[in-house]
Amino acid sequence: MEFKFLLPCKVVMEPGLRERTGEHLQALGLTRVLIVTDPGVKAAGLLDSVYASLEKADIAFEEVSDIKANPRSEDINQIAQQYRGTGIDGLLAAGGGSAMDAAKAISLLLTHEGRIEDYEGSFTAKHAIPPIVAIPTTAGTGSEVTCFAVITDTARQFKMSVLDYRIGPVLALLDSHITDTLPSSIAAATGMDALTHAIEAYTCRVSNPISDGLALHAIGLISQNLKPAVLEPGNLKAREQMLVASLIAGMAFGNADVASVHCISEAIGGMYDTPHGVGNAIFLPFVFAHNRDADIVRHAQVAYALGIDPTLSPVDAAQAAVGHLFQMSADLGIPRFAEVKGVREEDFLTIAEKSKQNFSDASNAKAMSVQAYHDIITTAYNFVV
Repeated sequence: MEFKFLLPCKVVMEPGLRERTGEHLQALGLTRVLIVTDPGVKAAGLLDSVYASLEKADIAFEEVSDIKANPRSEDINQIAQQYRGTGIDGLLAAGGGSAMDAAKAISLLLTHEGRIEDYEGSFTAKHAIPPIVAIPTTAGTGSEVTCFAVITDTARQFKMSVLDYRIGPVLALLDSHITDTLPSSIAAATGMDALTHAIEAYTCRVSNPISDGLALHAIGLISQNLKPAVLEPGNLKAREQMLVASLIAGMAFGNADVASVHCISEAIGGMYDTPHGVGNAIFLPFVFAHNRDADIVRHAQVAYALGIDPTLSPVDAAQAAVGHLFQMSADLGIPRFAEVKGVREEDFLTIAEKSKQNFSDASNAKAMSVQAYHDIITTAYNFVV
């Protein structure tokens, strides 16, 4: 057996941690940072205590607060050009996966010439980049502990991946109260995103013993806490546990991989700007059903972690998990694929081709063809609850 496990990130979780952000950045020796966030986080006032903390620690800062969902290459390139050579010695990413992915890409370009498109693929960075500190504001992406950035190449309408240990955040600050006011619809989509990370990390072809343990634990936590976190907004304990589960799932897939659910979700995200968590939630049951006979034992283990009757046989448990995943999405108000804005049947072949081109296609439990992707996409489109 051979495997590697990398976690270049220190994780700190405390109630009200945002108020001490400046102390943590000061300990890293940072003096001038670029805050990367999105309009929703800024409008919600989630950064007010961060600003005060930075000022108290005498840390100068600039801010980019208009990061879009599914960050775009043209925006990343423009921001990087604006801040190159301005003395930025670190980045503070505050938000969901989009803000954190954007910060990773911007940081790379602050010390590298060219465009982010030039760095698509694995280990394309040439030297060090300014350190990134991440404050996740949703419980879903796990991007605060991964070395991936997913950026929409606007020319190709294709979500490309940049993978390099250098772009992984050096510090993740988890404020256990930060998701208390997260809208239920976002909590649902990001929670299903975290569940997809954990399931694909466990069932993909490149899992390892450490990622396996993390993935199964994350699945169990999500199974127990996602519905209460969404359907009972006052259930702060469930919200806190989802933040932990998202982090653990990020550690899992960051050291294994995701698979065909993400391939499809990223394809439709690049074409229609579909929220990533929504795309994952839609396709997770279909891909799980398609894959389960490739490794029935692993898919059964996922089922048991989801709370499926442990006395069921592996075949029956894996089958039961398919229905369970469909029911979860329905209970959480996830739309059907046919309800996604902009989707057209004439695009299905293109979606399938882009899914096949995805970085993580080869990691799927079952070898996929363009036709297999097309069949899953068509089935999902015609699915009626």
